[in-house]
Amino acid sequence: MNFFKKAPTVKEQQRQNDRELRKAGRDLERDKVALEREEKKLEMDIKKMAKEGNNDGCKILAKQLVQLRKQKTRIYAANSKISNVQIHNKAMSANIAIAGAMGTTAKTMGSINKVLNPHQIAKDMEAFKQANAKMDMTDEMISETLDDIMDESGDEQETEGIVNQVLDEIGIEISGKMANAPSVARNKVGNSTTDADKELMAQLAKLKS
Repeated sequence: MNFFKKAPTVKEQQRQNDRELRKAGRDLERDKVALEREEKKLEMDIKKMAKEGNNDGCKILAKQLVQLRKQKTRIYAANSKISNVQIHNKAMSANIAIAGAMGTTAKTMGSINKVLNPHQIAKDMEAFKQANAKMDMTDEMISETLDDIMDESGDEQETEGIVNQVLDEIGIEISGKMANAPSVARNKVGNSTTDADKELMAQLAKLKS
């Protein structure tokens, strides 16, 4: 015995069984054909002896014919059994293939589940949802703060500075004109208006407009 011989796989054993069943079927078929030839020969011999009036010979050959036909019946039954076993063997082979495919599918699904852990995926999605909401909230707060800063210390301060600067410049000019303008005595009317007074009045009118 070869103890180091590798044991055949289930698929290899199935193929071996199928080969042996086909060989057994072919052997039985050859035996059946031989019996059929012998059956025809016996029938012809019985007819010949019957014509010759050899009743004893006919009886002997008739018994042989009966035994031969019984053997044929056994061969038919054996062939039927072999066919059933062949069908069963093929069905078993198909079932083994299906079971193997299902096993491979289950293993693949297990590998996918390990890679795509549903609990971890749900946890990651929830973390992403919270981080995204936090980022949106932070972005909104930053935008509002920047808007407030720009509104308070930006446009308003810049606008106020420009207005003050213009007013200061005009105020200085007005002050200068006022300082250089001749004084008018209270309750005295009818004095003549100088060119400096006219220019000062024009600037005051521009401020009011």
